[in-house]
Amino acid sequence: MRFMILVKGDKRSEAGVLPTDAELAEMGKFNDELVKAGVMLAGEGLHPTSRGARVRFPQKQVIDGPFTESKEIVAGYWVWQVKSLEEAVEWLKRAPFPEGEVEIRQIFELTDFEMSAETRERFEKQDAAIKAKGH
Repeated sequence: MRFMILVKGDKRSEAGVLPTDAELAEMGKFNDELVKAGVMLAGEGLHPTSRGARVRFPQKQVIDGPFTESKEIVAGYWVWQVKSLEEAVEWLKRAPFPEGEVEIRQIFELTDFEMSAETRERFEKQDAAIKAKGH
């Protein structure tokens, strides 16, 4: 099972304050554990919402950042491959966060959807093309 781990933003991340070297080193050690265990598939930090935009549908209205509702802000993420939500929770408990809140959400797999063979083949080709490009 794949899970996306959503690291919530705060006043520091929204102000563009980057982690200190010590904070990065501590997170790097945790990431090393995730990689060594074969859990971590991806992980990145995100720029503040002041450098982003939202598009509201169906109007296709563009809303430029910054976004004021901090509870809606994601500052970074991981994608993990684990056996269960419980395993993801246990890994996350080891993360070196001094405070805040982190959300864990399971990612849908292609096999979760009922679709025609033609549609499934289209998605499989897209996935193969992405992987071939190293993304």
